[in-house]
Amino acid sequence: EVQLVESGGGLVQPGGSLRLSCAASGFIFTRYFMSWVRQAPGKGLECVSSIGSRSQITYYADVVKGRFTISRDNAQNMVYLQLDSLNSEDTAMYYCARIRCETEARLSTNSNSWGQGTQVTVSS
Repeated sequence: EVQLVESGGGLVQPGGSLRLSCAASGFIFTRYFMSWVRQAPGKGLECVSSIGSRSQITYYADVVKGRFTISRDNAQNMVYLQLDSLNSEDTAMYYCARIRCETEARLSTNSNSWGQGTQVTVSS
């Protein structure tokens, strides 16, 4: 079975940093794009970033470009999202997903291609 387990979220002050991790298992990790998707309170799912199977293709939403960095370690079946210069608008549940999120017509967590999420709260 596909398993995606996120970690690394927490409470951080504006301007601070976090690194989110996603541990993947149950599929051939090297064959797939991976993504980070977030959902702020009362809002819909938002594609944040994606990365190709060999890290040669990446995508970032305009609102995070230059502040967030996606990476993967295929030897360890891990995906990471480095979040720098955080602000209150970044407060959200962050999900790891086995999708190329910028190409999806509709985002939905109702699939085993998604993890359970890790909460990021930016507040002073």
